[in-house]
Amino acid sequence: MKTPQQPLSPLKQLRLWPTWLWVSLLRLLVRLPYRWQMHIGSFFGQLLYLLARDRRHVTETNIRLCFPELSRAEQQQMVRDVFHHNGIGLMEAAMAWWAPDTWFRDRVTLKGKEHIDAALAKGRGVILLGAHFSTLDLGGLLFNFHYPVDAMYRRNNNPLLEQVITQGRKRFFGQVIERSDIRSVIRNLKKNHIIWYAPDQDFGLHQSVMAPFFGIPAATITATSRMVSLNQSPILMLAQHRREDGQYELELFPIIDPFPTGDDVQDATRINAEIERAIRKDPAQYMWVHRRFKSHPQGKNFLYRRSK
Repeated sequence: MKTPQQPLSPLKQLRLWPTWLWVSLLRLLVRLPYRWQMHIGSFFGQLLYLLARDRRHVTETNIRLCFPELSRAEQQQMVRDVFHHNGIGLMEAAMAWWAPDTWFRDRVTLKGKEHIDAALAKGRGVILLGAHFSTLDLGGLLFNFHYPVDAMYRRNNNPLLEQVITQGRKRFFGQVIERSDIRSVIRNLKKNHIIWYAPDQDFGLHQSVMAPFFGIPAATITATSRMVSLNQSPILMLAQHRREDGQYELELFPIIDPFPTGDDVQDATRINAEIERAIRKDPAQYMWVHRRFKSHPQGKNFLYRRSK
């Protein structure tokens, strides 16, 4: 059974003063006009590129592994673009949590509605396959303009950020479900709810298989297959991107079928292929700052070790 989140004690709150400062700054910046926030987000991205050396190294490694066809200069430009988009994504998340939703109602285009309508018509709920795009939280708000959606998430290690993010997401998600709360997942699927779920991070080899992601073996959780099987619910991919004209595009792909197949590696390969297809619409808008290839036969973080 899910343990209720306990309120933070005054001492814990005091120890988390840098987080309080950062959250307070974001709440103030959200009061500025949209275009100003885009420029501020871009500045944050440039700053992180210069200061976050470890994240930059992770991003450089990911881009080198996943886009070997690019020249060294092209790869380095993509790394800069990744930080640019992730900085903007930080401001977009803050806007999704606190800004008036009227800012965005006329900024979104949803393609492929027929696919989710067909999935909902089955009456067994829908697993909406997502990924960690820089527009992550804003995408939830934008999608909710068209369809109500619940979300699964992984609890943040920082208890204050956990409070802030969860409360912010409750603004536009019908229900925010911690990923271990399978009972709530089943209950909501039986009510024909849409549940957003992103399995594109490396959670280790436990309950995972190695499946190609951009041609590189990546630890991919097998829980996706089990989740779909819980209620025989259809699963389909949602891609989300920010356009240069200030508009946002959401695109639904066709239902993944057959799924599951009974072969965990085959299923994981198909899921990764769907996510890769969505990322390739604009690769720099993906969160390449994460260690997607952390698990490796030659040791944890083998691919991210710095050469001496």
